Amino acid sequence: MLNKPVVLLRWMMLDWPASYLLWVSLLLLLVSALTKKSLIALPGWALFGVFWLGQPGHYLAINDYFNAILFTAAALMCFYIAWMLLRKRGPSKALLWASYAAAVCGMVYFPFAEIVPLREGLIGFTTLLIVHALQSLSVPVSVPGGNIVILNGKSVEIILACTAIESIALFAGLIISVGAPAGRKAVALAVSTISIYVLNIVRNGFVIMAYGWSWFGSESFEVAHNMIAKLGSAVALLLISYLVFLLLPELLLIIDELAAEIRHPRGDVA
Repeated sequence: MLNKPVVLLRWMMLDWPASYLLWVSLLLLLVSALTKKSLIALPGWALFGVFWLGQPGHYLAINDYFNAILFTAAALMCFYIAWMLLRKRGPSKALLWASYAAAVCGMVYFPFAEIVPLREGLIGFTTLLIVHALQSLSVPVSVPGGNIVILNGKSVEIILACTAIESIALFAGLIISVGAPAGRKAVALAVSTISIYVLNIVRNGFVIMAYGWSWFGSESFEVAHNMIAKLGSAVALLLISYLVFLLLPELLLIIDELAAEIRHPRGDVA
């Protein structure tokens, strides 16, 4: 995401108790997947649900109802998976995969969200690439300092969400955790992460130009960022997902299996 000057929408920084809760839950999920012991994942999913349940308040405070609902739904899904693990009589391949995928996603994303040098380094690197890309197209952007990009007297601040780390972490978790030959997984991982990052640079550049040059009038930022860029991102992610599924049909099969178990959990106690 990109934000106008002064208005800064950041992910809520985790306090230490929440941070410990997060890493314990991810560790339990990872150990469960590696040892193939489903019950180890049960407290992991429950703690993960507690962590997500602590997030909506931040978004309600800034009137971001979409994300508040999204994180509440994520918490409920975690609790539901924990309940499924409690009720099942035996191990589940799909749930073990889900635990592995969630652990990898979290371990890729949260270090950048929590560790300041990593976060600032990624934001700074992304800002540098955006500026170089625009300047190579003769767009007269400037960087007065840090992660602020100025065009035509209008400034935009690059934040963590502008780096596409969330989408990269999601695809990394799905791809690394699936049971498939290492070669095809490596190709799928490279194709998805590179495509996402490059397209994200293009998206950010487009929003900066649209806002700086007022392509859509007084609402240029909102139109470019909240409508055109988001729609373009959604289409791009669908196309990348399709390509990943072509490279890793095993991923589509395990997702389908997980969806079936969520809809119709097996092994319920009579």
